[in-house]
Amino acid sequence: MPSLTRTARSGRIQRDERREAVERRVLAAVDQLLTGGSTFTELAVARIATEAEIARSTFYRYFPDKSRLLIRMAELATDEQFSAAEHWWTSSHADGEAGVVQAMREMIAGSRAHAHLLRALSEVAAYDQDVGSYWRGRLEAFVTLVCTRLQADRTADRIPDSVDIPSTAIILTCMVERSIDFLLGTATVDDEQMARSLGRAIWLTVYGDAPNPS
Repeated sequence: MPSLTRTARSGRIQRDERREAVERRVLAAVDQLLTGGSTFTELAVARIATEAEIARSTFYRYFPDKSRLLIRMAELATDEQFSAAEHWWTSSHADGEAGVVQAMREMIAGSRAHAHLLRALSEVAAYDQDVGSYWRGRLEAFVTLVCTRLQADRTADRIPDSVDIPSTAIILTCMVERSIDFLLGTATVDDEQMARSLGRAIWLTVYGDAPNPS
């Protein structure tokens, strides 16, 4: 006879799997509707539920309102982008400028895959307090990560004392976030050129002309 602990654990796993499946379906549905020309503000819950092939009651079970929906969709859509950037900032940087350029390629590609959703996030964050607080918190957490790395490089004498760590971390984080947001809405610069330009700007700001920080 299965133990109560094992049964409870199995039940939690099944619930988590159901939640993930529903969230992925809703993310795909929202992406599809936004790609089709709808704006996020005009998307009705009933329409999203229909596109995702779920009941409205199921939708509300996981998303109390559209603000929470957008926040969760943004978490899913930006997970790989943040992971790529976090990986570079915590790596050895032995591959020099090429490493950060590759990280920018991955961030841009991931953002491009959910371009309409991320544009909606940027727009809604400007007037929705919950969405705005979420996105600012996400960026502030990344600024903290960059500060930690820059401080470690300062301690190891890899960057000069002239680099102000707090302001540099803010500038680099916002430069990448705003540049990619702008890129998604324009065709004047291609993705590869943006990746190379962002990578070079980051590298020169932190390490100057050094081929690698070692």
